[in-house]
This record gives sequence, C-alpha cells and structure tokens, in this order.
Amino acid sequence: MDALLGLGPGELAALLGAGLVAGFINTLAGGGSLLTLPALVLVGLPIDVANGTNRIAVVAQSLAATWRFDKAGAVVWGTVLRVLLPTVLGAFTGAAGAAWVVPREMLAPVLFGSMLTVALVMMVRPPRDLVEGDGEPSRWSTPGLFLAGVYGGFVQAGVGLVLIAVLTGLTRRTLVEANALKLVVVMVFTLVALGIFIAAGQVSWAHGLLLSVSTVTGALLGVRFALRAPSRVLRFIVLGCAAVACVAALLR
Repeated sequence: MDALLGLGPGELAALLGAGLVAGFINTLAGGGSLLTLPALVLVGLPIDVANGTNRIAVVAQSLAATWRFDKAGAVVWGTVLRVLLPTVLGAFTGAAGAAWVVPREMLAPVLFGSMLTVALVMMVRPPRDLVEGDGEPSRWSTPGLFLAGVYGGFVQAGVGLVLIAVLTGLTRRTLVEANALKLVVVMVFTLVALGIFIAAGQVSWAHGLLLSVSTVTGALLGVRFALRAPSRVLRFIVLGCAAVACVAALLR
C-alpha cells in the first residue's frame, strides 16, 4: 500500500466516497465508473493506469452484487452463456485497443469524451423502466451485445446502462432480470479486460483494492433496494454529477 501514502485525507475521502456511491448505483442501474474513473485520475493515477485499475473494483462489486441477486432468485442463468459470448469478445477487442493501440496522450480525451457522450445520451433517453417479453432475443441482440462489450472493454464507465438498454430492448428482458444479468456479464468480461490491463502493466493494485472495499460496501447496501428503487431519478442525478466530474478531471 506504499503507493497510497501520498494521498491526503481529502483525496482518500473522495476516492472512497466515489467508490461507495458507485457500488450503490451499479446495483440499481449502472454508471458508477463515471465517478470512480475520474476519481482515480484526480488522486494522481495516469489515465491508462486509472482505466485498468478501475476494473479491480468493478469485478469485486459485481461479484458481491451477483451473489446477493442470485440469493433473491433474480439471475436468469439460462441466458448467461448466450449473452456472454458476444460481450466477452467485444470486451477483449475494446480493452486491447485501450491498452495497446490508442496512445496515452490520446486516451484521456477519447475516454472522457466517450463518458460524457454516454452520460448525456442516458440523461436524455434513459433505458425503459420495464420491458415485458418472452425472453427471446431479437436479430440485433448479438451485434448490440458485441458493441456494448467493446465499449465496456475500452472505457467501462456507463457500460451497465448500455447493457441494460440492450438487454431490455433486444433480448426482451424485464429491467429486474436485465439488471441481474448485467452484473454477471460485467463481472466476466471485466475479468477478461483486467487480464489485458495487467499484462500491459496498467494496474495499481493498491488503489484498486482500496477502491474495492468501498464499492463492495456500496453494492451490498444498494442491492437491498435494487428491486424497487426509483432508478430513473437516481440515474439522472448521478449522471449529472458524473458529467461535472469528467469535466473537472479534464481540467486537472
């Protein structure tokens, strides 16, 4: 944990606070990394290392939330493999691009530009709260999931919201089912992406493990409310704050 000794009380509080809120939000809808990624940059990590380090916390919180959702019987395991294949392939492609293709000096504007775009789109056109259906996928589900995986592998931030939109709109799942399924998918493809960032030397384990403590705490608190929380109102507030955080990080 030597790398954390340079953090002041304010920076430490900001990182832990961002993780707590992010873990809570990600159990309700998604978009938590819109807070944690800028927070990692603001405490001093280079943008490429922050992008890789953030995946540690995402895996940890997804694992904790999936466990709680599964105990509640909300995970449709029969759909997992069908959804995983295109998203994992997409995540591998996106993470490889971020780790080895896009130069570091170009990564910050690309990452934060993508985050702000997703934030604005989701504020204007958030995913539908409920889509009833028979569980059968549409013909666009596979390419939609692949593109969601590419985005998740590249930047992660906001991918939960993207996946909910794809899963509810294309695979005919209710929001509750899509939210639980999203957490399983995110956990698996983030492990793939994390492996790439570890191989590229773009992970700070000290920052990532510290952030994981707060994101897991937030996830365990948030899952209690995930089945009935007013996620639309919460999503608007969080994404508005995330847009401000992204701008602040760009001006750092």
